[in-house]
This record gives sequence, C-alpha cells and structure tokens, in this order.
Amino acid sequence: MAQGVLPFQYEEEKNNTGMTALAGLPTYLDLAYVMGLSDSIRKHINVRGESSQGWTDIQVVMSLILMNLAGGNCVDDLRVVEGDKGFCNALHRMETYKLPRKERRALERRWRKERKRVVPSQSSVFRYLEKFHDSEQEKLRQQEKAFIPKSNLHLQGFSKVNGDVIKSAQKCNTKKTATLDMDATLIETNKANALYCYKGFKSYQPLNTWWDEQGTMLYTEFRDGNVPAGYEQLRVFKEALSLLPIEVKNVRLRSDTAAYQHDLLRYCEMKENKRFGRIEFAISSDVTPAFKEAVAEVEESEWKPIYKKVKDGLKKTGQEWAEVCFVPNAIAHNKKGLEYRYLAIREAMPQSTLPGMEKQLKLPFPVMKMQQQDYKIFGIVTNMDWEGEELIHWQRKRCGKSEEVNGIMKNDFAGGNLPSNDFGENAAWWWISTLAFNLNEIMKRLVLGKSWVSKKMKAIRFALINLPGKVSICSQRLVVRLSKNHPAYDWLIEIRRKIASLMPLPSG
Repeated sequence: MAQGVLPFQYEEEKNNTGMTALAGLPTYLDLAYVMGLSDSIRKHINVRGESSQGWTDIQVVMSLILMNLAGGNCVDDLRVVEGDKGFCNALHRMETYKLPRKERRALERRWRKERKRVVPSQSSVFRYLEKFHDSEQEKLRQQEKAFIPKSNLHLQGFSKVNGDVIKSAQKCNTKKTATLDMDATLIETNKANALYCYKGFKSYQPLNTWWDEQGTMLYTEFRDGNVPAGYEQLRVFKEALSLLPIEVKNVRLRSDTAAYQHDLLRYCEMKENKRFGRIEFAISSDVTPAFKEAVAEVEESEWKPIYKKVKDGLKKTGQEWAEVCFVPNAIAHNKKGLEYRYLAIREAMPQSTLPGMEKQLKLPFPVMKMQQQDYKIFGIVTNMDWEGEELIHWQRKRCGKSEEVNGIMKNDFAGGNLPSNDFGENAAWWWISTLAFNLNEIMKRLVLGKSWVSKKMKAIRFALINLPGKVSICSQRLVVRLSKNHPAYDWLIEIRRKIASLMPLPSG
C-alpha cells in the first residue's frame, strides 16, 4: 500500500543495526569527561546515594544535558534519545569507562531486573526532579511579597558542579580578569503556581551572572516572576564571586539599573571583598528628578558626540555624553557617603511632543527638554577613570552578549520550557540547561575555534551533532562510522585530538 504521493516508503529495521542520527554528540561526552563533569555531579548533587536503587545522579543529569545539546525541549524528548539505538550503545559503553571492577558491579546491582533502557524514562526523571523541591519553603511565602525559596542541599549542588566545570575550563584558558554581567531574564509560562511579573504575564525570572572573558554563565539564581531583578542582588553577586577560579585577580561589574543599589556600589568601592579588593563597575543609573536637574546644569559645550565604528572609520550615532556633578539624595546626607562618577547620555527625539499632550503621553524612557529640544536621557554610575565614550561602549557590551545568552538558554536549549508547577523542579531544570549551555560554549571556544564562537546552536547541530552514522563493536572497540567521504570525518578526529590535549596532566 502506498504511504504517500511520491514513490518511497518507510520501514522499520527488524534488528538493532546501531544506526544513529547523533554521530557527533559523543564528542561532548569526550569534553564532559575532560572537564570532570561526571565526577562533579557524583560529588555534589547526591540525590541518589551509592546504595540507592535505579538511576544514578550522573545518568539522569547527563541524559538531560545531552538531550539539551541534541535539541530536546522537554522531558518527553528523552524518548527520541532512547530511540537512537546507535547513540545509546555508545552512551552505555561510556558509562563504565575506567570504572574499577567493584564500581561496575555496584552499578549493575542497582537494578533488580535486567536494565532495558539507557536513558531514564519520563516518569523516572519527574520523580528525580521532585527531590529538588522543598515544600516546607513554600509555607514561608507571604501574599504579594518578594520571596526566594532557600535551595535544598541537592539544588545547591548545581552551582558547585558549574563552578567545577568553569575551573576546569579556566585551567585550559587562564583569564586573570573577570568582567561579570548581571542580568535577569523573564521566562513566560502558564504554570499554575507561577506568579505575574512586572510586564503583566506569568513567568519566572532567573538572575544570571555572565563571565565575559571566559564566555560562560558563572552563576544563576532561579526566581519567581514577581521578584524584582535587583532584589538581594548583592548577595547573589557575592555568591558568584565565590565561584571564580583562584587564578582570577581582578573583577569588574556591569549591569542595568537593577544593580543601581548603594549597598552594592559601596561593597565594590570600599574593598569589602577581601579576595578581590576594590571592584570596578559601570552600572546604569536611575534618571531621577534630581539627576535631571544636574543634567540641566551641564553647559551645552560640554556635550560630546558618541561615535560608532564603520568600515570607513567613525560615524556619529546621534547620541552625546557629558560628565554630571551629581550626588544622590540617598547618600547626600551621610557623612560616610561616597562620591561616584556620573555620566549622562542624551539622544535627540525626532519629533517633539505636541502641545497639550505632555501629561497624557507616557513614554517608556526618561525624557527632558534642553535648548527647546526633547531628549531621551540615560545615566551611568562608575568608579572607573576611563575616558567617557570608551566607558559607555564597554558598559553597553553587556546588552549585546549577556542578553543574547538569556535568549539562547530559553530558545536554543530547554531552559524556556519548564517542566513543573513546583519551584524547585523548575530551578533544577534551569540549572541543567545552564550546564548544557556552558559545555557547548567551552566546546566552541576551546575546541572548535574562534570562527565558531559566534555560531548559533542551529549551525552546530547541523554541522557537528546531528550527523548520521552507525555504531558498532569491533574487537572490543566502540566504532562510530560515517558514510564514505563524509566532510565531517576528518573534523571529528581533529576535534577529539583537541579535546584530548585539554586533559589535565596526572598530579605528581
């Protein structure tokens, strides 16, 4: 019987032939091994103890990381991974690589019956994720108040795992400066227990800390949608600092107005962090009525144009900047108050507000009239002595990269498709997507090379991960075969050689 219009048919193989549509994904197993990811999961997550029955922490978490990399978007997509028998054969063999005989036997004894699956079932994953939710914390919530549930020990383990992975990457590509971009992102959802954000829809709002030089997400804290981005930001910043590798000597902070908090600014300026001392920062400041008054006092001759680089040199952007003599009211009457450097940025609006519409029209940005012209006004507070325009361009790089990363984690990985109504389960899911994202960034930067750093996940899946192949056992060797003259064959071998070169030398 014809299956469709054109003369071809689909048939199911009667035997397990070892075919795979993920022939490039084992390279990520290579990289995860070199980065010590499995050992770190075993050490820090500890949902399933060594004496427990069933799936181990490594098996569940690694399956979800691999599903993220392959393009899966929900727990149900594990069925697709399980259906790829060739890749599952490879994954099963890799589970016991270099494990002592005693540990291999212990792994086998975790199953009362013969194990038939290589990756966990959906029900097993949901039961596993439940362990990250603390129902007692939910009882502490108060109506219409911002609240961040305290992570249980299992959930806290993810930040330690992520820290270990970043430390391994740092050993391969040492950076002495850490420019940290802090930014919150909204994950829109229809989950029953999700709360409404400031934009009027149900969401969760993780606060992320991006390490620019290393190109990885250093730390993330999962939050409800109603929690303001700046809520307890100093505490989150301290937790992120604690994860920086020992080789890092200098720290700089960039953020939007959510970080415009005087306790955070004081912490950076007054060397309250014993390890890093004075932390340089450039943070967008609130444009208050007092700030507008200070801007109005700036002489017209003091405004300098902001340029952007083009092929032919420099081009004016239509924006201007100036130094502003400004002391916020919050610290003006404090004898120990600090004075920071403030920059104002203005951009002429193409059309002035029509007469009589001033009080009716509400614009989404601050506006003030100067020299009979309406301007958009923005502010930056800093403790750095860089030239103004250079500082502005540097601070704006936060918008280009850290906000792009938020979109990648929500759209290219599974971070934007949360699995549960329970806060802790969703927090664990977000962390697993973060680990998958970081592993891919490390692959791009340390293995694939500079030309791949800016590539989207779509391109990497097409060129590297989603390759057709066949997995077989030849003389006790696991072999992944590609079709003859496949353009990725030599590239895969080179990738594995580069990954092997990242392997740390044995101590002693």
